Amino acid sequence: MEWILAWMVIGSVAARSLTPAAVERSSFRHNRPMGKSYQRIDGRLRAFIEAQHIFFTATAPLDGEGTVNLSPKGLNGSFAVLDELTVAYLDFAGSNAETIAHLRENGRITLMWCAFDGPPNIVRVHGRGEPVFRDDARWAELMGHFPDIDPTLHGLRAIIVVTAEKIRDTCGYAVPFMTYEEDRPLHASRFARETDESLDAYFQKKEHIAASIDGLPGLPLPLPPLPRTA
Repeated sequence: MEWILAWMVIGSVAARSLTPAAVERSSFRHNRPMGKSYQRIDGRLRAFIEAQHIFFTATAPLDGEGTVNLSPKGLNGSFAVLDELTVAYLDFAGSNAETIAHLRENGRITLMWCAFDGPPNIVRVHGRGEPVFRDDARWAELMGHFPDIDPTLHGLRAIIVVTAEKIRDTCGYAVPFMTYEEDRPLHASRFARETDESLDAYFQKKEHIAASIDGLPGLPLPLPPLPRTA
């Protein structure tokens, strides 16, 4: 009886000493398949995607010697699930336009989200993307999916719409735990002062905006005025 009580005490102390990460790893082990395909973006999958503070996009030109592009995307509220097979995100001002150029040439794109807290998970959406520009008739309707973003603060130049062709998740066991604090204010503070004219001038001066690193057509210039919302 005494040795049984001793083991119970030791087990209780050990359980209390586990970190949240250790508890999560213990309870999650052996309960998750290593990879699964999905027919649509809904339910648990959609909830996971929408809860992440950062995702990544990958594109490439058709030329096998061309430059593969991988970009991080942040700012809460700049991503939206439009329906079970369609997602979109806002493409803000920057110093290049590789994603736009690659999509204009061939449309191929992969989006990836990974869990930095909670159960390990990686989700990839492989599909076809299209940049919708400021002068597109669909602009106003698409912007309705991003109510928390003020487009005048970030030099918004396009909305990237992606139609999923393959949806998969994998384990993400090697992704580290990292804590989100807040969005950086630097992008808004840099581009909020730009007018349509000065933003166009900024893009005109950049080497890889109107054309990609490999010379593909990038962001169409001159930049059309930002449509004003009612």
